[in-house]
Amino acid sequence: MVMDIARPELKIKKRRRLLILVGVAALAVAGIGIGLARLGPALPSVERNNVLIGTVERGELLREVRGPGTLVPKEIRWIAAETAARVERIVVKPGAAVQADTVIIELGNPEVETQLLAAQTAVIAAESDLAAKRTDLQSKLLDEKSALASANAEYASSRMQAEAEKPLAQKGIIPTVQYKRTLITLEQLKSRVEIEEQRVAAFQRNIAAQIAAEKARLGQLVNTRELRQRQADALHVRAGITGILQQVPVEEGQQVAAGANLARVARPGDLMAELRIAETQAKDVALGQAVRVDTRNGIVTGRVLRVDPAVQNGSVQVDVELTGELPPGARPDLSVDGTIEIQRLPDVLHVGRPAFGQPDSDLRLFRVDAGGDTATRVPVRLGKASVNQIEILQGLDAGQRVILSDTSAWDQYDRIRLK
Repeated sequence: MVMDIARPELKIKKRRRLLILVGVAALAVAGIGIGLARLGPALPSVERNNVLIGTVERGELLREVRGPGTLVPKEIRWIAAETAARVERIVVKPGAAVQADTVIIELGNPEVETQLLAAQTAVIAAESDLAAKRTDLQSKLLDEKSALASANAEYASSRMQAEAEKPLAQKGIIPTVQYKRTLITLEQLKSRVEIEEQRVAAFQRNIAAQIAAEKARLGQLVNTRELRQRQADALHVRAGITGILQQVPVEEGQQVAAGANLARVARPGDLMAELRIAETQAKDVALGQAVRVDTRNGIVTGRVLRVDPAVQNGSVQVDVELTGELPPGARPDLSVDGTIEIQRLPDVLHVGRPAFGQPDSDLRLFRVDAGGDTATRVPVRLGKASVNQIEILQGLDAGQRVILSDTSAWDQYDRIRLK
C-alpha cells in the first residue's frame, strides 16, 4: 500500500513562480505602454520630390522687383480733327512708313471752305478800307498843314509891316495908333499860328490812332483767315512726323467731331518700356535704378525714368529708358518682363523665398535634420526680400536646408518624414 506524503513547500514555490510571471508580464505591458506613449502619433510622410528644398547661404543678396510690361515708342503723335468733318478717304493704312507731309486721311466739310472764302474776302475788304482811310486822313492832314502855312504867311507879313511902321511911328510920319493896331494884329496872327500847329499835331496823333485801330481790325481778320486756312488744310490729315502709322481708328464715310483722334504715328526706332510693378513692391523703386528688360529675344539694360505716383489695378507704372541695344524683332506693344535692381546687401544670410514669406516677418519653416530623413519646424525671422531670395535674420545658419514649398497641410505637426 502506497501512501501520499504531503509536501507544502512545492505549492509555495509554484505560487511564487506564478506571481513572478504575472509581475514580469505586468512590467512588460507597462513598459510597452510607456514606450508607445513616448513615441506619440506617427510622423506624416512627404515625398522629397514634391517639395522644394533650399540651402541657407551667406553672401551678397541682390534685391530686385519684377513686373510685366510692354515696349512703347518714346514719341507718339495723335492727330486730331480740327473741325467736325466727314471721312472721305483713308489714303494710308496702319503699318505703313510715313513722312511728316504724308497725307493719311482726306476729310470733307463744305462749311469750312465757305468760312475760308468769307475770311479771305473780309481781309481784302479790310485792306481796302485801311488804304482808303490812310488816303483820306493824309488829305485832311494836308488841309491842316495848308491852314498852318497860311497862318505863318500872314504872321510873317504882319511882322514885316510892324517892323516897317515902327521907325515911321517914332518919327511921327504915321500915327502911333496905326502902329499899335499893327502890333495887335501881329499878336493875333502869332496865336493863330500856335493854334494851327497844335491842331496839326493833334490831327497827326488822331491819324496814328485811327490807322492803329484799322490795322488791329485787319490783324484780327487776318488771324481769322489763317485759322480758316489751317482748318481747310487740316482736312488733308498729315502725319506730322517721320515714323510708322500705328492706328487709324476711323472708317470711310464716318462723321467725326472736332478734337476726335484720327490717327497715331510713332517713331519705331526710339522705344522705352512701361512696366507694371505690384504696389507692395513699388515702394522701393526710385529714379535712376538699373533695370534688365527681357524681350524674349535678348536682355536689354535700362534705367528707371519715371514712377507713376498713382496706383491702378493694384500696380504702379514704371517707365524705363532703354540704354542697351534692342534685339531684332523689338517693336511697339511687344510684351516684356522687367527686373529692377533695388539694393545690394553685401554679406547676409539668405535663402530662396519660401511660400507666404513676406519681408520683415516671422515664419515657421521645416528645417531638414542632419540625417536628411526628417524635418523639424523652427521659428525664423525674415528680413529684406528680393524676387526669389529673402534675408534670414534669426533661426537658421549657413548650410542648413529648409523646405520652401507650401507646408500648410502639415500645420498640426512639428516634424515630418521625408521619403
